[in-house]
Amino acid sequence: MQDIKSRDMANKIIDQLGEKLGDRITDFVIDNVDEDINHRTFTIDFTAYNYYICLISYERGRFGCSIKNGEYYISLENSQKWYENADLDIFVKELKEELELRIPDKYLKAKGWK
Repeated sequence: MQDIKSRDMANKIIDQLGEKLGDRITDFVIDNVDEDINHRTFTIDFTAYNYYICLISYERGRFGCSIKNGEYYISLENSQKWYENADLDIFVKELKEELELRIPDKYLKAKGWK
């Protein structure tokens, strides 16, 4: 299998999020990148629905998303836990559902997202 760089993986996730969620997500920042093949990591910070600051983290093949809540994080459920086996379409769909569960419908409707 071809060695994929951490930044390339992060950009692939960002592209998929942008394609599927459009203006619902903004302000992407790739951070904490480690290209060591034995300990590959990165994080992606972004704003979701102009309502939450979120963090996607990747470490040694496992990835997931959380909502930042001060110094703590609220983990969001997702069936796609391992990058190598993940279907990013499913990951984004489930992420969208988890985020929208936590945002008032009145807000989503006012912004044209519901």
